[in-house]
Amino acid sequence: IVEDTRDWFAQDKEGNVWYFGEIAINYEDGEVSDLDGSWKAGEDGALPGIVMWANPMIDHVYRQEFLLGEAEDVGEVVSLTETVISNGIEYTDCLQTLDYTPLEPDTFEYKYYKAGVGFVLELKPESGEMLELLAINP
Repeated sequence: IVEDTRDWFAQDKEGNVWYFGEIAINYEDGEVSDLDGSWKAGEDGALPGIVMWANPMIDHVYRQEFLLGEAEDVGEVVSLTETVISNGIEYTDCLQTLDYTPLEPDTFEYKYYKAGVGFVLELKPESGEMLELLAINP
């Protein structure tokens, strides 16, 4: 384990999913090293962001989280029709986002979401690292 988070989300009446903060527990050599990246909307100038739009549109750029100098993730909708394979399952018509932060300008990742399922895949092109959906609990 490198990081373990506890996140706060809420969905509004239109269906947008808001992100209100996280406690990020970071590990080094199996031990807790710090809580860097933690933030909570309404504290220290932190503002909530959108993690998922009810009606996403191509080229829409938006803040996913905001605490100046600590949590400044941004998302951009790049496709609504991607097909990906995650954990051996093919998902069609996925939403694809390009996620990045001005705090680490050379780092970005693609995330894929399937309607009715949610997050299915994350790809980090520079390292080749992938995070896949492993299971859905009813």
